[in-house]
Amino acid sequence: MLVLRLPPDVEARLDDLARRTGRSKSFYARQALLEHINDLEDIYLAEKCLEELRRGESDTVPLAELMERHGLEN
Repeated sequence: MLVLRLPPDVEARLDDLARRTGRSKSFYARQALLEHINDLEDIYLAEKCLEELRRGESDTVPLAELMERHGLEN
């Protein structure tokens, strides 16, 4: 079970979409979440990695080294 509080303007748009299409608001909330959860996870991971890099807890690897390591051409 998930409860969402939406800004009134978004709630109105969602109500309108559900009414016009005969689908539930839950259907569209689920669709939006499924569509964007991968992006949200990627953003979180990137931010975490950047913080670790800035704290000196992680290193970078030059692109040429990565390409050589994986047998790719420059």
